[in-house]
Amino acid sequence: MLRELHEELGIPANYGQDGTRPVFEEATDLVEVGPNLVGRMQRLTPATAQSWADMQAAAAADGVLLLIVSGFRSIDYQARLIRKKINAGQLVSDILRVNAAPGFSEHHTGRAVDIASPGSRPLTEEFEASQAFQWLERHAARYGFSMSYPRDNPGGFIYEPWHWARSA
Repeated sequence: MLRELHEELGIPANYGQDGTRPVFEEATDLVEVGPNLVGRMQRLTPATAQSWADMQAAAAADGVLLLIVSGFRSIDYQARLIRKKINAGQLVSDILRVNAAPGFSEHHTGRAVDIASPGSRPLTEEFEASQAFQWLERHAARYGFSMSYPRDNPGGFIYEPWHWARSA
């Protein structure tokens, strides 16, 4: 299934074969954690949902608001994101620096969250200057979260200070 999907999207046949981008299985046990910035309900695994709620509450107690932009994404949803960008004229090579190919997104696990905070545009490097990012750097590990894509990450993705994932 993934091979055919990748062919349809124009993803190189050797994508992920160098070991820097692992394949992620889709989570099946998910719970709702609230709507994102545009009102679409987001889901995470139960353990991640609890950690996310605990981390949000702790941040709020320190005066920091953590907002969810994106949680679980199915393989099909990931493909739709990429199709949309292709249809808008973006090159697959450019898209794959920002979005993992279907099957390779950490969001499939239900343990990854893209985080925003008032005062910075979502999904931009601007987030690293936010109070929320500073708080996450100091406290996220207590809740099992770490930033997945720091600068010069081995997966070759752009720097994503907003993308944090809970270890399994």
